[in-house]
Amino acid sequence: MIAALLVSLSTVALAEIGDRTQLLSLVLVTRFRRPWPILAGVLCASLASHAAASVLGVWIGARVRPAILDAVVGAGMIVMGVWMLKPDTLSDEAAPAGHRSVFLTTTIAFFVAEIGDKTQLATLALAAGYHNLLAVIAGSTCGMMIANAPVILIGKLFADRLPLRAIHYVASLLMIVIGALFLLRLARH
Repeated sequence: MIAALLVSLSTVALAEIGDRTQLLSLVLVTRFRRPWPILAGVLCASLASHAAASVLGVWIGARVRPAILDAVVGAGMIVMGVWMLKPDTLSDEAAPAGHRSVFLTTTIAFFVAEIGDKTQLATLALAAGYHNLLAVIAGSTCGMMIANAPVILIGKLFADRLPLRAIHYVASLLMIVIGALFLLRLARH
């Protein structure tokens, strides 16, 4: 359980760096300047998105042999590590236009942006590999919050000062290492 929690947390936190949903968090906080409802919306959207991905992942994991799962999860993590080298961008369509409830706007926008995102796919793969629904949901949601909370709370203050290219390379390398560990587990079977 602890391994599933920690790997889910670190995988999602790393995958979220520079992701379009993290950029969405930055857009929301600079537009609305209300960090607490934005944080609450990100939390709710992440819980819903990762719970759905985890349920599907556990369902898939129960029907596929462990060796195949290790191969798919390992290869998937390596692909995500390579995918992370290309930073996401946020189109103007993704930014909310209305002045509705900040919480509701954040929840809906973040949930929609998360559909098919690399963090959601990583959550699905981890749930399939670990078969521990609660640990993966908790870990992936905490990882999402760890990556987004500083962006929301600090906002644009440090955005231009961070070495994003170096952060992307390190995060990508760590994701590839996690994938390689799953492939090593496959080799031991």
